Amino acid sequence: MLRAANKTGLVFFPAFDWAIDPTHPEREERLLYTQDQVSEEGVFDIEGIIEYKPDMVTTDEIRRAHFCVPDENSIITESHLISAGGAIALANAVMNKEVDRGFALVRPPGHHAMRVAHGGRGFCHINIEAIMVEYLRSRYNIRKVAVIDTDCHHGDGSNDIFWHDPDVLFISLHQDGRTMYPGSGFPSELGGPNAKGYTLNIPLPPGTSAEGYLYVIQNTVMPILKEFNADIVVNSAGQDNHYTDPLTNMNFSAQGYAELTSLLKPDIAVLEGGYSIEGALPYVNLGIILAMAGLDYKGVVEPDYNPEKLKQSVSITDKIKKTADLIHSYWNKRDQLRLEAGEHGDIQTRHREIFYDTDNIFERQKERVRVCHDCGGCFEIESHATPGNHILAVHIPLNACDACIEKGYAFYDQADKHGFHRVFLQDRTKDIYEIK
Repeated sequence: MLRAANKTGLVFFPAFDWAIDPTHPEREERLLYTQDQVSEEGVFDIEGIIEYKPDMVTTDEIRRAHFCVPDENSIITESHLISAGGAIALANAVMNKEVDRGFALVRPPGHHAMRVAHGGRGFCHINIEAIMVEYLRSRYNIRKVAVIDTDCHHGDGSNDIFWHDPDVLFISLHQDGRTMYPGSGFPSELGGPNAKGYTLNIPLPPGTSAEGYLYVIQNTVMPILKEFNADIVVNSAGQDNHYTDPLTNMNFSAQGYAELTSLLKPDIAVLEGGYSIEGALPYVNLGIILAMAGLDYKGVVEPDYNPEKLKQSVSITDKIKKTADLIHSYWNKRDQLRLEAGEHGDIQTRHREIFYDTDNIFERQKERVRVCHDCGGCFEIESHATPGNHILAVHIPLNACDACIEKGYAFYDQADKHGFHRVFLQDRTKDIYEIK
């Protein structure tokens, strides 16, 4: 009888009652074929692989990561609560040492959902990983978290939520934003003034194969992870880098995904994208599960797999190596970058425009953050959605210093509630969420 070297927990939630459209790439069949494959291969007969049922996240748990506008019930369904709850169920199992690792195979996905959420964008409404990370930090007093996003699309929602947080290392490997949605995730996007260098974006050229992905993991991601020394490592495990995916232009394979997982050794993996429902997902997910469990995955091969056809060109290899070197140089200069980002106590302003492609909403943001050399800094976001609401949202970070707590409450108290539909306060130091 096979026995897993690493006890591994799995959660499956296909979300039968949620779909953007019956023929949309993001639909329940994404997981049904994987469930069939896992059952046929006898994965649940392997000693040490345990299936868990998802919980449902609460409104309070969502409010640690998001400002949902006008409220949570307006933008999410029960399926979103269960999807996020599946990740939290595995997080609890890992933290309570019931398993060594966990893989949440859930939908709807979440990594395009930003801190302020007016609706759906990139198939995402709330950010599954961010909700789980904030749950872990509150429940288990974890401080340092690494989130490695290997989805083919830039994880711009996670990028936004952790932008100002020096205690969360966010690394995204994705197809170059000049060639694909959401058009972001360039090396110069390094985080806010108080967390400069703790957001690292690694765009990869179309046509990147397993060789390129594994080069970046081995030569850039793993050395940085070792130095950061996170308490827990999370993998946003998107699978749309596959050579058969209909939405992307990469040449990754099931073997490549399994080897990436074996190298990365995430404590928790959460499914994100992946839309080759029959040709890729059953094989990729099986490879990831076996790799997490420490079992042999060499026999997991797609029927049409031909490594010769998937080789990347020399020019692609050269581009990847240059980008990897650049990212490593940014990481090595992170302390200097943070000091150069602004004077302690200053207020910096950032303007952004965000489009919600799923719900056809256009949002303008004006963000003001206190530059702080002692913590992640408090900030306020003025957000105006068309159609939608005009709101002000104030965030005080989990490990805020006294000066940032005081300034955060000043942002909130001085806000003219008659000038906005709603004014929100997210005080993570006291786990408080208020609306006026």
